[in-house]
Amino acid sequence: MDVSVIVDNFPFLIVQGLLGLGGFVGGTLRLAIPAIVLGFALGVVLGVARLARARWVRGPATAYIELFRGVPLVMVIFWMWFVLPQLLQRPIPEYSVALAAFVIFEAAYFAEIVRAGIQSVPRGQVEAATAVGLTRAQSLRLVVLPQAIRSMIPSLVTQMIVLFKDTSLASIIGYVDLTKAAQIVNNREIRPFELYLFIAVVYWLCTYAMSLVARRFERTPA
Repeated sequence: MDVSVIVDNFPFLIVQGLLGLGGFVGGTLRLAIPAIVLGFALGVVLGVARLARARWVRGPATAYIELFRGVPLVMVIFWMWFVLPQLLQRPIPEYSVALAAFVIFEAAYFAEIVRAGIQSVPRGQVEAATAVGLTRAQSLRLVVLPQAIRSMIPSLVTQMIVLFKDTSLASIIGYVDLTKAAQIVNNREIRPFELYLFIAVVYWLCTYAMSLVARRFERTPA
């Protein structure tokens, strides 16, 4: 095994392909981190909306969640790639397309995690919050969500890991992430074994680190 191909192309693979630092808009982490933050924020809104009493709120949220949980991510990426430029009447960069697709798609999964977490909070906690005069919104924000998030952590981290690995699908529209960077190098060097083994190790190290952080949060006293 010739590791010189990794050494010679390390800055391109890691600094640009993984971290997104360089002369182009690319990078796995540059896509994954905003997608996780924005996807979770939208997921919280959808998860709460799905539990709303008003049907006009609950219905659209449920339809959104069921729709995007029932289609492949690659299809959503293609939808964004072809539909967004038509709607906006202007070309859209690969990064914006990929980010929009991941946020829209992953929010549906985060929403179900949020819904399950909220429903796992004992009803007595909600009744106690109501008894001390908190409104429904206040009890949700101050009592329910803080407790629910703790029970969500394992599922949230699992979904974040899935999202992180799925960013490799953005390469199909030309977005230069870690996988695409390896493809570019391999097209020049023709060393697929070394390159794809290397990026597999990088993906594993990143996801394992995320798992360790999650376990630490789980062990932290409430």
